Amino acid sequence: MAVLSTSGTAAANLLPAVLEARYGGVPLVVLTADRPHELREFGALQAVDQLRLFGPHAKWFADLPVPEADERALRYARSLAARAVAEAVAAPPGPVHLNVPLREPLVPVPAELPPVPEEVLWGRPEGRPYTSAFLSRPLPDPAAVRAVAEAVGRTERGVIVCGPLDLPGFPQAVASLARACGYPILAEPLAQLRCGSHDRSCVVQAHEPLLRVRQVAEWLRPEVVLRFGATPTSRTVQGFLARCADALQVVVRPAGPWQDPDHVVHTVVAADPEAFCAALVEQLAPRAGSPYLEAWCALGEAAQDALDRRVAQVAEPFEGRVFWELSDLLPDGCLLFVGNSMPVRDLDAFLRHSPKRIRVLGNRGASGIDGVVSSALGAAAVAAGPVVLVVGDISLYHDLNGLLAAKRFGLSALVVLLNNDGGGIFSFLPQAEWGEAFEEVFGTPHGLEFRPAVEMFGGQHRQVQDWAEFRAAVREGLGEGGLQVVEVRTDRARNVALHRAVWEAVEQAVERTAVVHGR
Repeated sequence: MAVLSTSGTAAANLLPAVLEARYGGVPLVVLTADRPHELREFGALQAVDQLRLFGPHAKWFADLPVPEADERALRYARSLAARAVAEAVAAPPGPVHLNVPLREPLVPVPAELPPVPEEVLWGRPEGRPYTSAFLSRPLPDPAAVRAVAEAVGRTERGVIVCGPLDLPGFPQAVASLARACGYPILAEPLAQLRCGSHDRSCVVQAHEPLLRVRQVAEWLRPEVVLRFGATPTSRTVQGFLARCADALQVVVRPAGPWQDPDHVVHTVVAADPEAFCAALVEQLAPRAGSPYLEAWCALGEAAQDALDRRVAQVAEPFEGRVFWELSDLLPDGCLLFVGNSMPVRDLDAFLRHSPKRIRVLGNRGASGIDGVVSSALGAAAVAAGPVVLVVGDISLYHDLNGLLAAKRFGLSALVVLLNNDGGGIFSFLPQAEWGEAFEEVFGTPHGLEFRPAVEMFGGQHRQVQDWAEFRAAVREGLGEGGLQVVEVRTDRARNVALHRAVWEAVEQAVERTAVVHGR
């Protein structure tokens, strides 16, 4: 992916995108226009220091010379472009920055070009790259695979934890590993394991609400933890992993920062996750049945059944029920993009398992609210199927101008807007008891009406009052195409109370089921 900007503050505005690419492992080539070298540091207008503007967050940086029409300069430009792409996609993928100084006039100048080979001017024949870079996937070290296989072979009390990860072959690879180990999989939707045609028999339902039942979570403590993907979104899951410090925890990651915020990991394996799963399966002897796996699955099923019954009873607008409803409403082949803060957490807790092919994406690198709309519409530009964005009100107005892409490029996307008039996630914190001080600093109500803004960008806005209207609006929005916004207004205090009511129902059901399984 490439992004081009003018100089000065325009370039500085790209920092959130660079951060997301850096921490999300997204290959990104940033090209910033700049003033020529002789105008830097001499008071020229719109001339700021753009050298290494993004600091350590850019994997690689180059400050180009001003353009010249000779063969050596043109070869340099083509070689530099090839290297920039290679640096961006090399493990770990991330952003690179090319700073491009230009002299006025900023238009082509008629001139007689010196003799230059055709390949330098127009590229190699048949569109072949000027310079090809072959970047191999990191294969697992055989000694590491043997060590992990020995540990897995010693105990049936193991779990596989999957955080955000988007690799096409990974769901089936890790499902095969889970069957071979006899281990349950705890996977958030961004790991692409909740939905799809792959084997989901070892993927525990409602694992996030289940782990909120502390006594049962302690009873299920594993001796081995195999971890894939980024750090889990749920603090409940993170807390569970932190309390399992005495377990052998293995992180498998091709490259990049270690996923160990609680400092409990015993082994880090730098390897392609799919290749590691396949190599480990070859080392394992088949495990005949696992009461531990059966207990996890039974408790997850009990948690899901209790959650379903309690959520179905909620007639008023409830943010958790939005994802519960979308589990049925999203069509096969849909791309679901989820905003940060509360939406991504409710996605984890309430999106049900499904055989439908639903790809789930989100900006979980830096996990910020900047650019969520733009990212979702970028996905819509290349998606083969329908695109649904679920986003909070503050995230939407922070990137409201991102809606212009839908109008300008004729993109189709259904936006489900969860509007609680402020920062709903903070209502779950103890600070919510601070009254007016909380509202001013954390709640930050805005009182905005989004309909005029949506219509300004050529979209259609529907505000729903009940779940029948919500289901109808989603179906209509998906069928009509273009920019469609379905707004669900909720009350922050009631939202907290309803979440707690669901967790209480899950706890009671899980406790009863745990007794049956010998807790």
